[in-house]
Amino acid sequence: MAVTFSDLHTDSGVKALDEYLSGKTYISGDSFTLDDVKVYAAVVEKPSDHFPNASRWYDCISSKLAASFPGKAVGVRIAGHAAPLEAAPAKESKEAAPATVDDDDLDLFGDETEEEKKAAEEREAAVKASSKKKESGKSSVLLDVKPWDDETDMKKLEETVRSIEMPGLLWGASKLVAVGYGIKKLQIMMTIVDDLVSVDTLIEERLTVEPANEYIQSCDIVAFNKI
Repeated sequence: MAVTFSDLHTDSGVKALDEYLSGKTYISGDSFTLDDVKVYAAVVEKPSDHFPNASRWYDCISSKLAASFPGKAVGVRIAGHAAPLEAAPAKESKEAAPATVDDDDLDLFGDETEEEKKAAEEREAAVKASSKKKESGKSSVLLDVKPWDDETDMKKLEETVRSIEMPGLLWGASKLVAVGYGIKKLQIMMTIVDDLVSVDTLIEERLTVEPANEYIQSCDIVAFNKI
């Protein structure tokens, strides 16, 4: 069934939208669609805090559209007025008057043109691409790097660790920590791009194999935090 919103430039129209959005994230279904874009275009400005559901929905759609239109908007407002109705002849006034359509009425389920379908597909693709980029986060990792014994050259050990280079890997601060019996271990920070670097692979295939294992006995993850 078609959903119609009227007078979205007025408080009464926004109130009706706010009530409709209670318990909903989007206008139609559980995902961002062209219906959201149509209604968004009819709302002249962000609803006030008196309409929390509409205000939350407006912010959500604004962020989605921002990914497709990254340029800085100056801000415009569109004013629309319905054309005045001509006076009907007296004879016709006795007949049932046809239903009038307000300029702000939106039939969300009307047929889309090919241009509208193509534009909707492009916006959806842009939103998905933006979401995928955001998923590629970073993490901060603290490693314990342990030598074989107290005779291991710790300076060479650290140089060996820092010599390992991978896309998305950045070594940070380090320090030597006493373990006991004259043995010290290296604690070193690193920042990684999650989609590019696997810490387990780094340890098993780079840090604890030749030639690094000449100085490194083992490595342990002390802390792993998303940035």
